[in-house]
Amino acid sequence: MIDDGRLSRRHALGLLGALGLTATGLAACSPDSSTTSPSPAGADDAWALLAAGNERFATGEPEHPHADEPYRESLVAGQHPIACVLSCADSRVAPELVFDQGLGDLFTVRSAGEVLDDAVVGSIEYAVEHVAVPLVVVLGHAGCGAVQATVDVVRGGPAPNGSIAALVQAIEPAVRGVTTPGDDAAYLADCVEAQARSAAAALSDTSPIVRAAVAAGRTAVVAGVYDLESGRGSQL
Repeated sequence: MIDDGRLSRRHALGLLGALGLTATGLAACSPDSSTTSPSPAGADDAWALLAAGNERFATGEPEHPHADEPYRESLVAGQHPIACVLSCADSRVAPELVFDQGLGDLFTVRSAGEVLDDAVVGSIEYAVEHVAVPLVVVLGHAGCGAVQATVDVVRGGPAPNGSIAALVQAIEPAVRGVTTPGDDAAYLADCVEAQARSAAAALSDTSPIVRAAVAAGRTAVVAGVYDLESGRGSQL
């Protein structure tokens, strides 16, 4: 099971692909568009639902659940999302589409490069404390422009204009921590993974609300990376 905010080795292997890997036997877990979304018993169940949805998306068989009028009306009284997803603001990485979920299914927070600031952390804390999501996923993605901009600065390029500089400054520690040799594409991929891991770790380390929920076993925090070309991802 997921414990202390991380997947055990058994589940990391068994559920590898939760962001778009194999989902054999999980189709029955996918929500029906005409019924209330199942409330996951814990992080493992939430992860499996995301896995099944991403498998549908990546294989070109999305269900686009929970988009009809009756379901929309059923959400007026409240929300019970299966997970909180912090993803990059990149237009190609829409969590509801990537995981084939619908209205009320995901508590989505987005910022370029998954950068954490008070508003982002506060939004995630709200999802954890008041909406009681059992799982928080920090989702990086291939070819992230914010990470690439940071790589350029680290390699001696000029700092970007405006508040984009603040994004670069926030991502820079993760990029500077990557020492793996490789070509430009491989290096960028390593930096993207490093930033997703860094943001996931920072949530548990710096947010008292998230840290308490993880310690109590109410919530798990995991990092992953989404591949633009295949539509699939991997848990880090």
